[in-house]
Amino acid sequence: MLNNKLKCLELLAIKLNFKSRPVASTAWLLFDRLFRMVVGLVVGVWIARYLGAKQYGILSYASSFVALFSPFASLGLDSIMIRHIVRGTLIKEEILGTAFCLKIIGAIIFIVLTISCNNIVNPNRKIGYLITIIATASVFQAFDVIEIWFQSQYESKFSAISKNFAILIVALFQIILITNVASLEAFAWSRLIEYCLLSLCLITAYVMNKYSLFSWRWNYLIAKDLLKQSFPLIFSGLAIMIYVKIDQVMLGKMISESAVGVYSAATRISEVSYFIPVTIASSLSPSIYAAKDKSEELYYRRIGQMLRILIFISIVIAILISLLSKNIILLIFGNDYIESAKILEIHTWALAFVSMGTATSSWFIAEGLTHFSMLRTFAGAVSNIILNLYLIPKYAGVGAALATVISYAFAGFIFHLAHKKMHRLFMIQLKSMTLARL
Repeated sequence: MLNNKLKCLELLAIKLNFKSRPVASTAWLLFDRLFRMVVGLVVGVWIARYLGAKQYGILSYASSFVALFSPFASLGLDSIMIRHIVRGTLIKEEILGTAFCLKIIGAIIFIVLTISCNNIVNPNRKIGYLITIIATASVFQAFDVIEIWFQSQYESKFSAISKNFAILIVALFQIILITNVASLEAFAWSRLIEYCLLSLCLITAYVMNKYSLFSWRWNYLIAKDLLKQSFPLIFSGLAIMIYVKIDQVMLGKMISESAVGVYSAATRISEVSYFIPVTIASSLSPSIYAAKDKSEELYYRRIGQMLRILIFISIVIAILISLLSKNIILLIFGNDYIESAKILEIHTWALAFVSMGTATSSWFIAEGLTHFSMLRTFAGAVSNIILNLYLIPKYAGVGAALATVISYAFAGFIFHLAHKKMHRLFMIQLKSMTLARL
């Protein structure tokens, strides 16, 4: 027992050398995520309280609808760009210039597609106006190639500082909107302003580091190669967005905008904890990859240890939030959102299966079975849609929360029974869930 505890501590104890550029860059990325999460939560709650359930539901519905099509704007290029830049296989100016142009083209296609689909499924002019404003922001996301460049050079502090400055300015602007009793449309415009300011700050950081945007060049052959490699990632990203956002869109179509507002308030609280498995898994996954080359037994033991750590943390958090859900909602959102408590009580249990999915991602990468990982995402998306169709008409937001938890359980756990290559992983997960093992 003592040896097992020591091994778990060994996994958690990561020796950090903050003079190391990769470690420092990772620290800045984590700071960036935490800062954005905290500011987004505080200001988001303030906006939700100000707008009320119905108005906040309309804004959430519009944002979720736009998010469904967002992979067409990003084109899945980010990870491919980093790989090429780090390997030095392409000229920097050509890959940045080509990726930038592709993202601009992707953003235009994304805007047209989003607005067209909304006009078909939801001809409401007010919602259509909000969707158009929010979708237009994607044009400025093309400048995210600058952030990718800084990441590839282990200089994430420049993008983190510049983006956090922009986020802080926009947060203050949104607070001014609230104090001046602004309209719903003003908050949609604040999203567009946010992305515009983010791009300006990234450009400023890039220029201050003595780089030039005017040196970027388009290369047709590179564009063709990037699109060929990113094509599967676009559809994988689309499945993920459906997986994550379809519940709010379906809730808005099948019940009401107020139901979306109530549901969004609950998910905003429960989804805050999702950064925990992502952070722990990204920290421990290098030790799993290293163990793969040493010993099969050590490799699977470390996967099991990481699963137990994440499942234990997830269950503790879920129990606490479930018991305190009503108090949490009343304290943060107020009495207008009291119905969110029941949704939060259920939705928070999705964290356990999100943790499972995140922890097992390293196994799919190590085994070279990323196509199975993509398939389970599609399976989760499809199951979520089917469950929502059945549960939302009967139980509204509570039904959407149930659908989310079940679909996450299906994709992150049950799906591993689908092929014999994943059976051992399934058994490790099953053992990791037992009380004795925890």
